[in-house]
Amino acid sequence: MIQRLDFAPLDGITRSVFRRVWFRHFGGADRIFVPFFSPTHHHIVTPRDLREITREGAKDLPLVPQVMSRLAPDFLWAAEVLEDLGYREINLNLGCPSGTVTAKGKGSGFLSRPEELDAFFDQVFSSVRLPVSVKTRLGYQTPEEFPRLLEIFNRYPIACLTIHARVRPEKYKGPLHLDVFEAALRESKNPVCYNGDLQTVVGVRAFETRFPAAEAVMIGRGGVADPALFRKLQGGPPASREELQSFTQELYREYQAFYGQVGTAAQRMREVWFYLIHLFEDTERLNRPMRRFRTPGEYEAAEAAIFRELVLREDAQGVLA
Repeated sequence: MIQRLDFAPLDGITRSVFRRVWFRHFGGADRIFVPFFSPTHHHIVTPRDLREITREGAKDLPLVPQVMSRLAPDFLWAAEVLEDLGYREINLNLGCPSGTVTAKGKGSGFLSRPEELDAFFDQVFSSVRLPVSVKTRLGYQTPEEFPRLLEIFNRYPIACLTIHARVRPEKYKGPLHLDVFEAALRESKNPVCYNGDLQTVVGVRAFETRFPAAEAVMIGRGGVADPALFRKLQGGPPASREELQSFTQELYREYQAFYGQVGTAAQRMREVWFYLIHLFEDTERLNRPMRRFRTPGEYEAAEAAIFRELVLREDAQGVLA
């Protein structure tokens, strides 16, 4: 059965402000992954990166930083920086399907270079001090690539192998290759975590029944769409309307303080509501103003209307849990 719940990084959403506010209101995740830090050969931590990886104000959060690199010296440098900041694990991103990332041979683009990946791991694991976990896809183009990749993964003491059960061209849509994941779960010499389309308590329980050997699951979009999902999976209550409203209002205030601009804060909230709106019934009428507002005042009016007029879905209230 599942022993650990991981909150996947969603670039642009689960950044420092969101993590802190979400953790205060809901929590429930055993580990929260920080959106990837991509070191360069200059070995300089930019102010933007430092805002994300610093533990100041977030010492109680169970954070795991994610690094995206295909050069072992850069990865090892990042590992030293993160160790100095107090982290006790580092995660290698081999899953990002973005074209701008894969064109550089990073993220899931690294999966197209198995010999290079093997050499990377050999150099990293010969000297890294922190435990290294890996998030991967099943292949660069097809799932048939995964047995070769798993041979490489099995040569090294990977702390946990998180598998998103799709290949790069499929991004986050389409059927999951659960047969390939099942074989990976059976043949992996390292602990395995599953990632892919787990968005409800019912879905996670069904996964546990089918794959009892999986050590952990990683949930991303589902944790933003239902901020109480991890808490519910730990046996806690669903989110109430009042709790959700308190969460979004505090998040909006914290974004304003962080960015120093109410307009930017409203734009960040638009991204959160892209997922959060699905907690409610009959959203079509009020989803349009949330997607198309032009001013902070219009955003505030759209949110107020949602909480005033829409009903929370039954499954959001835990009926299906």
